[in-house]
Amino acid sequence: MKILLKTILLLIIPAIMGISGMSCDTENNSVFIRLRNTSGSDYTSVVLNTSFANVGFDDLTSGTTSDYKEFSVAYNYAFVELFIDGSVYTLQPIDYVGETPLKNGHYTYEIDAGDATGRYDKLSLRLVED
Repeated sequence: MKILLKTILLLIIPAIMGISGMSCDTENNSVFIRLRNTSGSDYTSVVLNTSFANVGFDDLTSGTTSDYKEFSVAYNYAFVELFIDGSVYTLQPIDYVGETPLKNGHYTYEIDAGDATGRYDKLSLRLVED
């Protein structure tokens, strides 16, 4: 009888937690970011760092958007490094001191490549909440 009761409780409690919204749902507890290439150039070897670690993305041809990737923390801006026609370009934040992390949800970083030719002044980033 005790085994039957334990079995029933083990089946009912998780079901109740799932119905009541108490389940552990990473979709609601994470920041999801994708990248969009808004320039006329193709991007290769794309790396994004929102604060803790470098995350590689697939190459982005002009006008394309990547799949979402999950991040524990992200901000309105981020470190981006990529190649255009064999040259490396970097968007380098100084730090995130005083910045407010993004709320859980889905976002797109739109990355543009302007006319500048310097490594650190060619790229710009715009945050879009999806």
